[in-house]
This record gives sequence, C-alpha cells and structure tokens, in this order.
Amino acid sequence: MAQPDMHGKVCLITGSNAGIGKATALGLAQMGATIVMVSRDKTRGEAARAEVIARSGNERVDLLLADLSAQSSIRQLTQEVIERYPQLHVLINNAGIAQSKRTVTVDGIETIFAVNYLAPFLLTNLLLDRLKASAPARIINVASMANRPLDFDDLQHEKRFSNMQAYSRSKFAVFLFTHELARRLEGTGVTVNCLHPGVVATNLLRGFSWLAPLAFPFITSPQKGAETSIYLASSPEVGGVSGKYFIKCKEAYFPEGTDDRASAQRLWEMSEQLTGTLNRT
Repeated sequence: MAQPDMHGKVCLITGSNAGIGKATALGLAQMGATIVMVSRDKTRGEAARAEVIARSGNERVDLLLADLSAQSSIRQLTQEVIERYPQLHVLINNAGIAQSKRTVTVDGIETIFAVNYLAPFLLTNLLLDRLKASAPARIINVASMANRPLDFDDLQHEKRFSNMQAYSRSKFAVFLFTHELARRLEGTGVTVNCLHPGVVATNLLRGFSWLAPLAFPFITSPQKGAETSIYLASSPEVGGVSGKYFIKCKEAYFPEGTDDRASAQRLWEMSEQLTGTLNRT
C-alpha cells in the first residue's frame, strides 16, 4: 500500500528527540511533511533532527526548544510556532514522563500531571486558532492502556504519591481531555483522537524500574510504537474521525470511565484554572 503524501503538511511533535516521538517524526518526514520537533534538550534535539533529516532525505525539519513542565515555556513555544508557521495541520502531544519521587514544577504543579496532561491541554488550547485556520487539521494525544480514575480531590497527589498511580491518572486525564475537546471541535474541521502505543522500549520505562522486568516480554520498538501516531496523523481513512481511541491502528473501546462527560467537563474547568486559559474554545 502506498504511503500517504504529506507534502505541504506541517506537523508538530512534542518529545521528539527520542523514542516514539523521534520515530514518529521520521515516519512523517519520509512522507514529505514539514516537521517541527520539540525537545527540552538542545544537544539531543539537534542530534535527533540531524538523524531524521539524514534518514528521510527531507530537509524540512525544524527544532524548537521547550520545557513542557513550565507553562511560560509552553507559551513561548506557541508564540514561536505561530510566528514561523502560517499553517499547522497536525499536533501530536507525544511527550510524557515517569519519575519515582513526587516533585512540583515552577508553577507549583505535580510534575507528572503537569507534563503528561496539563502541557497537552495548554499547548493545544494555545494552538487551536492556528489549527482551525489550517483545517482540515488533526490533534493526536498519546494516552496509555495504563490508566486509573482521577481523584478530583487530590489531582496533584499531595495526600499520597506513587509513580504508577500518578502516571496512570495523568493518562486517564488525557482520555477525558480527548473526549471533551472532540465535542468542542465539532464542525471546525479539526479532529482529535488518542492512542495507546504499546509497551515501548523508551526512556520512560526508567521511571518504572521495578516494572521493566515484568514488561519485558511485551516490549516493542519505538518504530512499532509510533505506527498508530503516524497512522492517525496521515491516513485518509481517519480524516473525519474524531473523539476515538486507537490501538495498533484500529479503533478500540475506551477504558471504563474515560468517556464520562461530567468528569471530562469538570477536569476541563479545573485545567482552565490551573493554566489560565478560560473561555478559549
């Protein structure tokens, strides 16, 4: 089957200096897309950008630096994207972290929740006008089969912290966000979907050192893990599909509770307060 032609399409991918993000950038670059790679680390980001260009033969690969744990950095990233790119057709919220101890960001927010969920929420909302103006456009959120219902009275794990619980709840939030955003984007020409990439051999597993031996039989490569992100970003088959969940390039059932509208709306309102993005959609 022939690859989709992505020439003329601008795709922004967070967390693209390694793992699934870099593999996604390479796959879309090979289809001819203009790639905007986002990395926190300049040295690693430049090395990844050079690799994507060399392996794809596509020179239209840019690198922007941002610390997604800091809302001021996300706002600066957004401004750079808007200034450099008159159009944005694909936004892939790929970046994610896991860590063993509870820390808080410069904004005073628990770090896993801030990076895995609030960063996509803020970045997406700040880029929505550009995405709508570029429609048809697509938003892809990397979620996880590892998810656990939110405790709205302890979103930032101040009462009790475990890294698996914090990670799983942040991904549950991504599901709720995808549902509510899809509802708000109806009729705009912008779609949003989420996916589980599989258990992938990336740096993320270092945050779950106790889990890695158990997960070993199920681990797949970053290239395989990126396939569904690439599919959702490029395939004509899902051009009009929105508010869905995919595994291995196939639509899947949402995990229990992740499609609850009342919870999604409640989380959205709390997220607006935490990021200062009231009434943007």
